Amino acid sequence: MSARDLYSGGVAVITGAGAGIGAGLARHASSLGMTVVLADIDAGAADALAGELNAAGGHAVPAVCDVRDPDSVAALAERVYADVGPVRLLVNNAGVEQFGYLWDTPVANWNRVVDVNVSGVFHGIRAFLPKMIEAGHPSWVWNLSSIGGVAVVPLQAPYIMSKHAVLALTECLALEVAHAGHDHIHVQAVLPGAVVSNIFESAGGVDGDGSDVEAAESQRLAMLDIKAEAMDPVTAAQVVFDQAAEGRFYLLTQPDYVGAAMTERANVLASQRAPILRTARRFDPATQ
Repeated sequence: MSARDLYSGGVAVITGAGAGIGAGLARHASSLGMTVVLADIDAGAADALAGELNAAGGHAVPAVCDVRDPDSVAALAERVYADVGPVRLLVNNAGVEQFGYLWDTPVANWNRVVDVNVSGVFHGIRAFLPKMIEAGHPSWVWNLSSIGGVAVVPLQAPYIMSKHAVLALTECLALEVAHAGHDHIHVQAVLPGAVVSNIFESAGGVDGDGSDVEAAESQRLAMLDIKAEAMDPVTAAQVVFDQAAEGRFYLLTQPDYVGAAMTERANVLASQRAPILRTARRFDPATQ
């Protein structure tokens, strides 16, 4: 069955939909004929994308939501079910980055990463999944991990930790949904490789007082180098939707690239190798 057959006519809720892969997923969902709820903390970004999609003949609804706040996410779920309809696809996508040595990371920056990247996914599941279960219709939950969820990288520990957490959370959630007998709910983990976004520019850094700012900003520049060759978000979204329609659990924007990182991670764990610091500036999952 094609992605259009599965999703057309349904409602998609996407957090962090205002930019990056979230916007790409929203654009592709709209092109498949879905009603798209664009949830973002940036009202201007959500409004602009909704205007674009609606002008193109789609049906998009902007919604301001702070995924760090469980009440904000719960209110979003109530509004969607009251005003838009039952959700066929929930995409917990909102995410932020952080650069710098872990011991230099400001507490506020650590909390920001955990609250958005990990707790934001949890709040989405708590707010929407019971309603999706009760509706009884085939529905999908996608949680955004990352190639960083199967790799280890210095100077990005909070982000890498958060994406490992999201992957484990999603794997456990899939088992729990099966254990509870909710066969109409399909849980899938999305692992993007490099996809064009502004996540590196908006990433947190470290304070200048006694912290190694140069190391943090050098890592930011290294990631911006990767961005120059990153995948277009709409192209990435099409790959994800097509893989989801095939029934895969791990949805990889760049199957070969991300798959190599998954294989290497499995090999490291199986051989119980200690992490090895590589001298290459650019991240290559095959060398981690």
